[in-house]
Amino acid sequence: MTDPVTYEWGTTRRFNAYADWFARLFGGRVQKVSINAGFTCPNRDGTLGTGGCTYCNNEAFIPAYCTPEKSVTEQIEQGIAFHRHRYRRADTYIAYFQAYTNTYAGTEKLMDLYDQALNHPAVTGIVIGTRPDCVSSELLDRLAVMARDYFIMIEYGIESVHDGILKRINRGHDYATAEKAVRETAARGLNVGAHLIFGLPGENRKMLEESAETISSLPLTSIKIRQLQLIKGTVMAEEYKMNPQAFDLFPLDEYIDLVISFTERLAPGIMIDRISGEAPPRLLDDPRDWHMRSNEIFRLFEQRLGERDTWQGRLCTKR
Repeated sequence: MTDPVTYEWGTTRRFNAYADWFARLFGGRVQKVSINAGFTCPNRDGTLGTGGCTYCNNEAFIPAYCTPEKSVTEQIEQGIAFHRHRYRRADTYIAYFQAYTNTYAGTEKLMDLYDQALNHPAVTGIVIGTRPDCVSSELLDRLAVMARDYFIMIEYGIESVHDGILKRINRGHDYATAEKAVRETAARGLNVGAHLIFGLPGENRKMLEESAETISSLPLTSIKIRQLQLIKGTVMAEEYKMNPQAFDLFPLDEYIDLVISFTERLAPGIMIDRISGEAPPRLLDDPRDWHMRSNEIFRLFEQRLGERDTWQGRLCTKR
C-alpha cells in the first residue's frame, strides 16, 4: 500500500478545499450567516436594465430569516440561532451580505452596514456578494483598511467568461469588467471569490472546460460553481419551456464529470468553495431532480476524483 500523496496545497485531498483553509485560518469551524441588507441591482432598477439576469430569483437562495425589514444585527442573531441548532460546533461567524448587489450604494452607507455586522461579538469577518461593475476604488481602499483587523472577502458574480453568453442572459457587463474588478481587488490584498454557473444556454461542455484556463489566469482566492437551476417566474424558465433544445441541463453524473474536467484544468492555487447550488423545491421549475444535498454532491465529486485518479490542476497550463 502506497502512502497518500500530499498535493501542493498541503493536504492529501485531490482538490484545494476552501473549507480546509478556512478551518486552518480560524482554528475551527466558522459558519456564514446570510444578510439581506435591502440592496437592489443596476440590472433591475433601470440603471443598466430592468428585469435582471434571465436566471435570477434571489428568493431561491436567501434563508427565510433574511429580510431587509430587520436590522443587520437582528439578522445575525437569528442566523446564529438557526445555525447553532443545525451546526453545534460553530462558535465563530462570518456575515455574508448575499442578496442582490451588496456594494450598490454610497461608500459611507456601505461601510456603516459592514461595521454593524463586524460590531457583533460573534462575527469575525464579512463576505460581500456583488457584481464586478459595482465596485469603486474608494470602497476597495476602505475595505483594504478594514481587512487589517477582520476577514474580508468580495465575491464577484462572473457567471461566464464568454461575452456572448453574458449578453444572452442579460448580465449587463462583459468578462473584461469582471477581470478588471478581480485584479483591482486582489491588488489591495483583499480575498477575492468568483461565482460561475454551468449549464447556461449556448455554453457547451467544451466551452466550460476551456474557461478553467481563463479563470486560472485571475488572482482569485476561491471559486464557487453551481449548476443552472430553472426557477419559477424567471425569464429563463419560460425560455426553457419555449425551446428546451437550446439548453444542456446536465444529469448529475455528467455534471460531476464536467466539474472534474474543469477542476483538472483549474490552477492549484484557487480554492474550491462549492460545486453545486441548492434552491428550495417549491421554487424549482426544473425537469431534473437530483435528490441530493450540496454536501452529498461534494462527497460524490471527491470520490469520483479518486476513482479517476486525477486532481486539481493536473492539466492546468497556468500557474
